[in-house]
Amino acid sequence: MGKVLSIPDFMRMKQEKEPIVMVTAYNHWQARLAEKAGADMILVGDSVGMVEHGLKDTLGVTMEMMLMHCKAVMRARQRAFVVGDLPFLSYEVDEREAIRNAGLLVKEAGVDAVKLEGGKNRVSTIRAIVDAGIAVVGHIGLTPQTATLLGGYRVQGKDEQSARRVLEDAIAVQEAGACAVVLECVPASLAEFITQKLSIPTIGIGAGSSCDGQVLVFHDILGLFETFKPKFVKSYANGAEYLGSGLEGYVREVKNKAFPTQEHSFAMDEKVMEALKKESI
Repeated sequence: MGKVLSIPDFMRMKQEKEPIVMVTAYNHWQARLAEKAGADMILVGDSVGMVEHGLKDTLGVTMEMMLMHCKAVMRARQRAFVVGDLPFLSYEVDEREAIRNAGLLVKEAGVDAVKLEGGKNRVSTIRAIVDAGIAVVGHIGLTPQTATLLGGYRVQGKDEQSARRVLEDAIAVQEAGACAVVLECVPASLAEFITQKLSIPTIGIGAGSSCDGQVLVFHDILGLFETFKPKFVKSYANGAEYLGSGLEGYVREVKNKAFPTQEHSFAMDEKVMEALKKESI
């Protein structure tokens, strides 16, 4: 295993304007492919609830689920900085609970940092986790865990009042000690201004090209998740069609008795088989 990327590496990348590539992945083989492709960061997101478990949203994701998926990703980690999501109600109750759950992801799963949603309303929580020695990545703009309060899954910061709120959230998250911040569904010009304003890296998803880095979900990148496709997603392969074609070929050959052939079967000494047949008479 080579050198694992660290927070100082990302600070340097921001200063040198080298784009940071983050991929959201949920298990060993996905993380292995993301690493092989050259991802700098891997996010084990609570979107695992919808993408891997068929939940309608992220609210049903538990700490147990996150620990399992983070451990699987960490077994594949070679170079990438791994961030684990804190699921809904794992950090909102009180700071002690937030520190305990963040500590579980770091101590038991081995992730490098945790991510939590919220801006000014989460300053004390971020600060408490950071003071406990755990790196925190913020997440502002559209925050899926509280999307209902924001009026649904919609762009945040389009008018002056909401734009000011997103900016203030970004500054608050940085001042609380976060090492980076995800900007989700924020107008490109606002994201650019925030990126210039902050000293920590910004990771955009639906936030234009001027962020210090970008993040997309593994399944969206490869065209594997067909339930819905947000405007900000670009698929670089038609994975669902390709994999579906392979599965259909398998089903067809089994039904037609074209698989398995002798090539895929094992032989044995015919004398042994003859002896068995005689014994059964």
